[in-house]
Amino acid sequence: MATNENLSPNVIKQLAKELKNLDETPPDGIKVIVNDDDFSIIFADIEGPAGTPYENGVFRMKLLLSHDFPQSPPKGYFLTKIFHPNIATNGEICVNTLKKDWNPSLGLRHVLLVVRCLLIEPFPESALNEQAGKMLLENYEEYARHARLYTGIHALKPKSNVKTGAICESTTALNVAQRITESTGKEPLLTTPLSTSSKGPVTNAQDQNASIAPLVEPVVGASAIQKREGLAVKAQVDKKKIDARKKSLKRL
Repeated sequence: MATNENLSPNVIKQLAKELKNLDETPPDGIKVIVNDDDFSIIFADIEGPAGTPYENGVFRMKLLLSHDFPQSPPKGYFLTKIFHPNIATNGEICVNTLKKDWNPSLGLRHVLLVVRCLLIEPFPESALNEQAGKMLLENYEEYARHARLYTGIHALKPKSNVKTGAICESTTALNVAQRITESTGKEPLLTTPLSTSSKGPVTNAQDQNASIAPLVEPVVGASAIQKREGLAVKAQVDKKKIDARKKSLKRL
């Protein structure tokens, strides 16, 4: 339970209920970070809406609740740098919901949704960032370029490091084996294991090609396989002839 003495017990109880609800059923594109020790500071990660210059970005913000909350609105700040008309360079958020349009009955969910909608539809007429506001009104493409640049530098989502090499190699081997079976009517013996080798993962394209070469090479049809088998038999016959000649020479 929160221990912040600035909030009344009734407010803390209501906040605990609302934060639990936000955690269990979060709004689209918003993840609230709950701090059970202090409900007066609430953090949230907001995903940049698709189709905006903030797409593919994740922006962290915080709401500061005063001692007389909910009679007075919380103060909102972006902790992640963002280029936006209604967000000052220090991160302060300017939106009517947190100013003159505040109503004590409005919950945190409503506030967070309004902030995310601000990323979709800025209001340059009431800009805290004058450069962004002027640019949005005069040259949207230039504004969007700046906003995307900030997003790419400060708010870009980390890429998922999913290892797919072994899966791809296994899929290739199975596809090759199936094609050989269809062409010859016999199941081939795979000369390369499906799992990654003990030498470690493939590090470049040349090694990757070498690792699957034994699998790809046989996929040339039944005639090539029969020709290879004929060459192998011929080699064995030639070897026997050479051995016989060596024995004859020894006798002489």
